[in-house]
Amino acid sequence: MQLHTVLLMSGGWVQALQLLAALSLLILLHEFGHFFFARLFKTRVEKFYLFFDFLFPFPGLLNFALFKKKKGDTEYGLGWFPLGGYVKISGMVDESMDKDQMNQPPQPWEYRSKKAWQRLLIMLGGIIMNVLVAILIYIAIFGIWGEQYLPLQNAKYGIEADSLAEKVGFRDGDKILTVGGKKVDRFNDVMKEFIFQQANSFEVDRNGEIVTVNVPEGTIRQIIQARKKGAFIGIRTPFLVGDVGKGSAAQKIGLQKGDSIVALNSQPTAFFDQFETAKQSYKGQNVTLSIVRNNQPVELQGELPKDGVFGFKPDINADRYFELNTIKYGFFASISKGFTTTFQTFGSYWEQFRFLFTSKEVKASESLGGIVSFGQMFPPVFSWETFLHLTAFVSIILAFMNLLPIPGLDGGYVMFLIFELVSGRKVSDKVMEKATTVGLVLLLGLMLYANGLDIFRLFKN
Repeated sequence: MQLHTVLLMSGGWVQALQLLAALSLLILLHEFGHFFFARLFKTRVEKFYLFFDFLFPFPGLLNFALFKKKKGDTEYGLGWFPLGGYVKISGMVDESMDKDQMNQPPQPWEYRSKKAWQRLLIMLGGIIMNVLVAILIYIAIFGIWGEQYLPLQNAKYGIEADSLAEKVGFRDGDKILTVGGKKVDRFNDVMKEFIFQQANSFEVDRNGEIVTVNVPEGTIRQIIQARKKGAFIGIRTPFLVGDVGKGSAAQKIGLQKGDSIVALNSQPTAFFDQFETAKQSYKGQNVTLSIVRNNQPVELQGELPKDGVFGFKPDINADRYFELNTIKYGFFASISKGFTTTFQTFGSYWEQFRFLFTSKEVKASESLGGIVSFGQMFPPVFSWETFLHLTAFVSIILAFMNLLPIPGLDGGYVMFLIFELVSGRKVSDKVMEKATTVGLVLLLGLMLYANGLDIFRLFKN
C-alpha cells in the first residue's frame, strides 16, 4: 500500500501550488546556505529575502516588500517579484549594486575583508545546501517507499508505439531486447539510452522473430518538437474503464467504471492502443462495444461522437498487469542510496545540458523552458512521493545552474575566487561590478527568452 495524499483540486492549480511550494522551500534553503557560511565567518548579512523586493535585475526599481522584519543586523523579508531570492552580504558586489558601501574602506565584518577560501565557501554555500537537501530528500524517499520499477524483460505485452515510432519502424507489441547493442535493465531507461547515448539501433522481438529497427537521424528532434503529443514508445498495457464523465458518450452508451472493453464492432481492443486505433474508423457512427463486467460478457450500443471522444479515463495500472521489482532499503542502505542517486542525477542532468549544445538534432528554442515548463513537471494530482522526487530533482537543477561560471550567479563569483586562489591576485571591485552587470543582463535576457518560449507554446497549442 503506497502512502499518497490526494488533493481534490483542478490539475493546473495543484501543479502551480506544488511548483510554488518546492521553489520557495529550495530558494530559502539555498540562501540559508550563503547565510550560514557568512555568519560562520562573522560576516554581516544585511538582508535575507525570499523573492526580490525590486524588479530583478534592477535594484533601484519598484523597491518594496510584502513583509519585512529586522532582527539584529539582518532584515528578513518577503519580496513581491517571485523569481528567486537573495541575501545581501556586507561588502560584496552583488545584484543590489550598493556602490556607496563599496567606496568605503573595508570593515572587519565585511565579505571583502575575509580570506579567499572563506569567501569561496560563502559563495558555494547555496550550492552545497541544494545538494545536501537533495541527498536528504532521496534518503527519506528510499527509506519510506523504497524503489519500484518495471524490468524491461517483464514488459510482457511489448511496447505501445505512437505514430512517429511506427513511422521509423516500430510496431505495437514489439518487445525490446537491446538498445544500441546493449541490454537495458529498466523500461524507463530505454528512452534515456536512445536519446542521450544516441543509441539508434534497437533489436526487438516481433511475434517471435528478431527484428532490427534503425532509427533515422532527426527522430530525436521530432520527439522533442512533439512535446507531450506522444510518448514515442510506452508500455503496452491492458486497460479498464476508469472515471466516466457525466453526460459523456461513455455514460450514454452505458459504460461503467471497471468495465473491460474487449472489442469495438468486433475488432479486438484488449489494449488501449488497439481501442484508440479501432475507434478512428467509426467517428460519428453507431458502434457496438463488447465488454466484460463482473466476469460476465455484455454488449453495449450507442453513438461515438464525431470527435472520437467517449469521455472516460482509462485505468492503466501497471501493478495489476506486470511483475514489478521492488527494493526496500534499511536505514544505512537508504543513506547510501540517497548519496548515489543525488550524484547520478547531477551527472545525468549534466549529460542533458551538454546534449543541448552538442547534439545536431536539438535546438535550444525547442528544448528550453521557463516557469511554465517547470510547473508542467509536477503531476495534476498530489502525491508526497512524486512531490519529493521532483523537489529533489529541482534542487539538483538549482545547484547545477548556480554552478555555471556566469557573473551574477554563484558560479561566476566562484570562478573569480578560484582565479584569486591560484594566482594570488584579487580581481578588482570595478571589474566585478562590470562583470556582474553584464551577467545580470544576460540572465534577464535568458529568463525572458525561456519564459517567452513557454508563452509561445501555450498559444501555439
